[in-house]
Amino acid sequence: MAGLTAMEKKLAEYKCNTNEAIQLKLVRFPEDLEDDNTTFNPEYSHQVFGDDEVAFGYKGLKILLYYIAGNLSTLFRIEYKSKVNEKFDCVEADDVESKIREIIPPGFCTNTDDFVSLLEKEVNFKPFGMLLHTYSVHNEEAGEDITYQIYKADMTCPGFREYHERLQTFLMWFIETASFIDVDDERWNYFLVFEKYNKDGATLFATVGYMTVYNYYVYPDKTRPRVSQMLILPPFQGEGHGAQLLETVHRYYMSSPTVLDITAEDPSENYVKLRDFVHVKLCQDLLCFSPGKLMQGFSQEMVMEAQQKLKINKQHTRRVYEILRLRATDMGDAEQSRSYRLDVKRRLIGPYKKKQRELAKMRRCLRPEELTNQLNQIDLNMQHEQLEESFQQLVSDYRRVLERLAQA
Repeated sequence: MAGLTAMEKKLAEYKCNTNEAIQLKLVRFPEDLEDDNTTFNPEYSHQVFGDDEVAFGYKGLKILLYYIAGNLSTLFRIEYKSKVNEKFDCVEADDVESKIREIIPPGFCTNTDDFVSLLEKEVNFKPFGMLLHTYSVHNEEAGEDITYQIYKADMTCPGFREYHERLQTFLMWFIETASFIDVDDERWNYFLVFEKYNKDGATLFATVGYMTVYNYYVYPDKTRPRVSQMLILPPFQGEGHGAQLLETVHRYYMSSPTVLDITAEDPSENYVKLRDFVHVKLCQDLLCFSPGKLMQGFSQEMVMEAQQKLKINKQHTRRVYEILRLRATDMGDAEQSRSYRLDVKRRLIGPYKKKQRELAKMRRCLRPEELTNQLNQIDLNMQHEQLEESFQQLVSDYRRVLERLAQA
């Protein structure tokens, strides 16, 4: 047993956390290759290396995935201090290289010299598709405003298919349930964010992030664009690019009379907060959301105007109303605060009322012992507590949206 434990300890030394082992870079200059400050790591690697996010068989494992900042040409290399060998009975190292090759497209570099040669040609890279929006963000470190541009592209753009194959590999590291899309389906739209920067007197472009949107058909003659994937690369996160991208996409579809409204596929909490901010920013100047009308309650006028002018559906419009009404409400005033709380809770209580209707049916259908079992699962006091918790969490989220709006 002691020998087995010793072997287990020995084998444990050859386990590597793949979130730490994978090193990503967006390279603009040759010196970036040796600069640790330009390196970032994945948030997830379970879709490639399993739920444990571990690679076995190596000490000091490094999985280098370096991308040229603009066209994303890739350098892939594996380094390690030592690897298990035949001394370990019936134990083999994981085939890390094959796992990575499954998600990165062919044509990558395996040595630094070839990669640097490609970097010298980066001056020829230009964004794909049609320019939709240009904006700037002040960079404190550089002491200047940096310009960014958002483009709409599709698979007919020369070179875009290959570029997208490289771009989508980032999804595996930063979206928990990511999957690659069918790019041969023409109903996909692609929206890309680029940074403009100078190198040796020339203007170059660096990839910042992107969004994919699928255009669903709605009978009889409308479409409903659904956001599928959205990613701002880590070096650019926290600078407002997600909001710029989502607002630009909304404005693009707002101009189309055939678009009914815009939705999202399985949105994350962060995406919902971002969407709330963008929706409120777009809606706040509509007359139907004036303080006077907000205090009269949620109205069909709000639903119609938000959908027709901004392509926002009823469910999302309701959230906009609640956020803007919070801004218009003096929560220090007992009557205004009570009115707001009851208004929001009336919406939140929907699922609980559904449970009560189910309980009423049970009373008619179930035997006493079965009913007792069901009642134990439906604690009304607990429901009230959960309702209050939901309300307080919502108000907290809404306040953050309003704080961000005040700074915009």
